[in-house]
Amino acid sequence: MGYFSFLRTNWLFLLAGFLLTFTSSYGQTYFISLFAGEIKTDFGLSDGQWGGIYTIGTTMSAVAMIWAGVLTDRFRVRALAVGVMLCLATACIAMALNTSWVLLIIVIFALRLSGQGMMSQLGSVAMVRWFEATRGKALSLASTGFAAGQAILPIVFVALFAVTSWRSLWVLAALLIVLTIPFLVILLRQERTPQSMAAETQMNGMHGRHWSRAEMLRSGLFFLMIPLILGPSAWGTALFFQQVHLAEVKGWELVAYVALMPIYTLSAIATTFASGWAIDRYGVSRVVPIQMLPFALSFAVLAFADTIFMAGVGLVIFGVGQGLQSTATSTFWAEYFGTRHIGSIKSVAAAIMVFGSAIGPGVTGVLIDLGIDFPDQMLPISLYYLIAAALAAYGIKRYQPTLGR
Repeated sequence: MGYFSFLRTNWLFLLAGFLLTFTSSYGQTYFISLFAGEIKTDFGLSDGQWGGIYTIGTTMSAVAMIWAGVLTDRFRVRALAVGVMLCLATACIAMALNTSWVLLIIVIFALRLSGQGMMSQLGSVAMVRWFEATRGKALSLASTGFAAGQAILPIVFVALFAVTSWRSLWVLAALLIVLTIPFLVILLRQERTPQSMAAETQMNGMHGRHWSRAEMLRSGLFFLMIPLILGPSAWGTALFFQQVHLAEVKGWELVAYVALMPIYTLSAIATTFASGWAIDRYGVSRVVPIQMLPFALSFAVLAFADTIFMAGVGLVIFGVGQGLQSTATSTFWAEYFGTRHIGSIKSVAAAIMVFGSAIGPGVTGVLIDLGIDFPDQMLPISLYYLIAAALAAYGIKRYQPTLGR
């Protein structure tokens, strides 16, 4: 089935997935970082103090995700999403009203847990459960919500800085989240039965069975995959978190560098569709081993880039990696560990991802303070991606025969 016919047949559920991933934007680093200057000024924070608060809050949310993600195995998306979205809207209101740097840690924790953590988890788990033979297409279409949020929200909210205060914009974010809830409820009035809850349509994992989270944590394959899960979140977040520093070191105009984001977004979206098709056609086992390679190449290109054109080339390649990552990893867990406990299993992966987004900016920031500019860190990061790719390829080669299909 082609993308257009697939979309036409399943548009209700796919639009719901899109709304879930799009709404995660309000808890993503690229959105929160828009307000970094105003937050530091109002709370009297230095760059290091703000980075520390962000890292602590995000790390706390990563730990909480290990527990919270299990809820996606126990509740339907319709019910759980409403609760999570209300929590996210409340966190946005708290950001608008808060005046204490101590409570700022809790606000960041709530934004990251409900936004980047749970909303992203709901979007991907829903697609994995609702679709089986077309899981790759479903994930690729739903994942466009991430790209749309990254392409639209920064432009809109930065423009609104000129007419209103930053705290009022957080109230607006809360309002937008609340207004999204009725649309999601309407779309999921007849939510299809999750396949992991229907015995006749369950998808088994390795050795023909469903793995529990405890069993997965004892699997050698899981440990081989950790660098693949951690890397894109850690170093991808750092790439955007350090974009002002990167532009200054390279001698680029920040406006010119930020203007490259749309082509990065287009690259990510195009690759998301391509990877979804490839997963359904050739299997996730052929996609996972190569998904780190564009990241490695992009950081190598950016390390040596001396013109804004080459920066654009690097970001386009980085977008290819993001497109592969958005579909292949979520499909991998269902393929190798089964769908019955996919929520609790994926919650561990989500926790690692969120933790990566906490340590990436922190590690690169410390190295910058030590005199190692971010471009000088890029080649070691590129090497990290190559090692992660090798470990994933080894894991796939070793454990794929146990799938029995």
